[in-house]
Amino acid sequence: MKFTKMQGLGNDYLYFWGEIANPEEVSRRLSDRHFGAGSDGIITIGPSEIADFRMRIFNADGSEAKMCGNGIRCVGKYVYDKGYTDKTALRIETLSGVKTLRLEVRCGKVRRVAVDMGRAVVSEDLTLEIDGISVTVTPVNVGNPHAVCFLPKGVDSIPLGEIGPKIEKHPAFPGGVNAEFVSPGSNGGLRMRVWERGSGITMACGTGACASASAAVAKGLCRAGERIPVQLDGGTLDIEVSPDFAVTMTGPAEFVYEGEISDD
Repeated sequence: MKFTKMQGLGNDYLYFWGEIANPEEVSRRLSDRHFGAGSDGIITIGPSEIADFRMRIFNADGSEAKMCGNGIRCVGKYVYDKGYTDKTALRIETLSGVKTLRLEVRCGKVRRVAVDMGRAVVSEDLTLEIDGISVTVTPVNVGNPHAVCFLPKGVDSIPLGEIGPKIEKHPAFPGGVNAEFVSPGSNGGLRMRVWERGSGITMACGTGACASASAAVAKGLCRAGERIPVQLDGGTLDIEVSPDFAVTMTGPAEFVYEGEISDD
């Protein structure tokens, strides 16, 4: 089986054209950064009966995700650059619905992709008890669940590997949750770090950036209808949240290398 490794702001997946057997096991095996190819998971791409293409996302632990913001941008680059389509406006089927992509093409290659992510649902703040400490999070759904924690003094020194999994598996979120830690950033934007459900610490999370920006708009920390730069460990995504919480995400997508799985 041949695959293409791609990344959006360091959030890296292995991409396969067509369905593959046992994708859960393949993702667990190949995602290992010591004994596999190394990735945050795998994504399969194929035809769709209701859109231009269909994508399925499997996390590093083998669980299937409904949506991946960085991953769907890479899907747009994959199908255009490899000649599966010549359209620069695409509809992609995901488990969280059909998303619309607008491809920015330069010199025949996709450089950036804007994604209409749908409407974010921002819920009332929730206080979690974690190791005897009260932690306030804002639950946000953008096709998958997020818990956004605002830390005004900064997020770079937070012990992400300790607190992240405790929020992910907290009883308040029976199906698990992605955990984002957010502080004010530069140029009126946000600084964000993330613990992704099923994958752990990643360098970027597109849906997490959308959830964080939506929570910030709901709290009056950022303004609706304006570009909100969200700085992640792997780079910056541009997020726009409309007054009715429709979210648009824009960012890069890049090839890393092509590979092939051996039967040996």
